[in-house]
Amino acid sequence: MRQVDASLLDTMGGQVRAAVRGLLAVAGLKPNQILVVGCSTSEVIGKKIGSEGTREVAQAILAPLMAEAYSNNLFLALQCCEHLNRALLVEEEILNYYPLEQVAVKPVAKAGGSLPSLAFEHFTQPILVETIRAHAGIDMGDTFIGMHLKPVVVPVRLDFNSIGQAHLTLARTRPKLIGGERAVY
Repeated sequence: MRQVDASLLDTMGGQVRAAVRGLLAVAGLKPNQILVVGCSTSEVIGKKIGSEGTREVAQAILAPLMAEAYSNNLFLALQCCEHLNRALLVEEEILNYYPLEQVAVKPVAKAGGSLPSLAFEHFTQPILVETIRAHAGIDMGDTFIGMHLKPVVVPVRLDFNSIGQAHLTLARTRPKLIGGERAVY
């Protein structure tokens, strides 16, 4: 595992903060809505997904994610890796708002991912749920969070498209448009 330069970690943290703020400016989320995040810390440092995840990169990403989500009264859902079937780490309080199915597992770096395993230590009452229907999402490193977004998904473009060396994808959702040519939206 390689060391990541402190200035690079600061840069990544700033990129994450800018990505969240940019997404929130476009998505118009309301309090108690859900922001889902998928992140490969390996991809962030330019390595193959799942190969070299690091706690220090996870910390650089987690701090601004939590700060921005919580200051906007949003629920943060962190997608685990495929070894946990992409279950999501959330605060237990979310169960008061959404009918989610809790699962019995604890994320660790090699089964869940560096970001969810670190967040498990920092959340107040961490639990994992099997699936979620989030209102917006951030994907760092092509972890494919789409399965956890409400339909209809709308991509959000910012003036940058990476966190570190990982490809960045942002999305918001909107209600389905129903009806035909006479429908008024």
